[in-house]
Amino acid sequence: MVEIDPDFIQAPDNRPKPNVIEAENVPVIDLSPILDSSSNIEKDPLVFDELVRKIGSACKEWGFFHVINHGAPLESRQKIESVGKKFFGQKMEEKKKVRRDIVKVMGYYESEVTKSVRDWKEVFDFTFEEPTLIPASIDPHDKEVTHWYNQWPEFPPGMREAFQEYAQHMKKLSIKIMELIAVSLGLPAERFNEFFKDETSWIRLNHYPPCPNPDIALGIGSHKDTGALTVLAQDEVSGLEVRRKSDGEWLLVKPLPNAYIINVGDLIQVWSNDAYESIEHRVVLNTEKARLSYPFFLTPAHYTMVEPLKEFTNDENPPKYKPYNWGKFLATRKLGNFMKLGVDNIHTQHFMIT
Repeated sequence: MVEIDPDFIQAPDNRPKPNVIEAENVPVIDLSPILDSSSNIEKDPLVFDELVRKIGSACKEWGFFHVINHGAPLESRQKIESVGKKFFGQKMEEKKKVRRDIVKVMGYYESEVTKSVRDWKEVFDFTFEEPTLIPASIDPHDKEVTHWYNQWPEFPPGMREAFQEYAQHMKKLSIKIMELIAVSLGLPAERFNEFFKDETSWIRLNHYPPCPNPDIALGIGSHKDTGALTVLAQDEVSGLEVRRKSDGEWLLVKPLPNAYIINVGDLIQVWSNDAYESIEHRVVLNTEKARLSYPFFLTPAHYTMVEPLKEFTNDENPPKYKPYNWGKFLATRKLGNFMKLGVDNIHTQHFMIT
């Protein structure tokens, strides 16, 4: 990682604040009632109704929540942390052997802190479906598709197997949460499942090295997740901050052992026509400790047309977003990492109807 340019100054609304509030009363949702075979949930539907109510309240009021007793094995998560630390602990020339580029968009890259780039981190990306089908260009009239493949380093051994195993657990958990969110919105549990038949979901392993000047840099700047749902795991080092919806204050979210943080993404916001809104968040840095996080991004098939569902629109509540193709959206964002496309970095807000 490069040293911070002393002339580097962030935008005021994105600069870490010295007195960030520690998050309190963040929803912690216990999923054991729907996972425990000995549960009496079928005999007592009130248990399920209460779980759905908590999910809906968390999505509406916070845009994120912790889940515990979620059924994802701790051993699989420990493998990811182990191989991740070993991979990032290598010399740069070894990591660069699986560096991403415009052809191989999955793999390793490092962010430099400069006047135009705020992130201070290293990343390894892995796509869930291999190959993942994606549009070959951002031209809306071009129907050709291409394939994204993963790159795997020789070291550490077992990295590929650890990622593939972990991804299966995250897919299962994310779909279960999507079903609970659907019910909380008054929809059938399986309403969203059709979108993920040929998914473009992926995992990102983030490594945030210690930063000598954390007051003028961020691990990653303020943003919202563009997919449907994010299932975030992190080590014991704090760094995640979310912007509280009620007053706009930044809150530091402390890690809970073996819990996952669930972020509502932009796609849920669009599908629900703003009934639920995605959460703005960022990562602050530590002067002494490195931090490791590994989010799973649940995203739909490339051919998915994203627009408010008919269940949430009528004459009194018209659609708040124009339809857009998810694959073209994703391709535009990915290709923008490697070349100038002649268009601004695309965001979901560009499709808002004003």
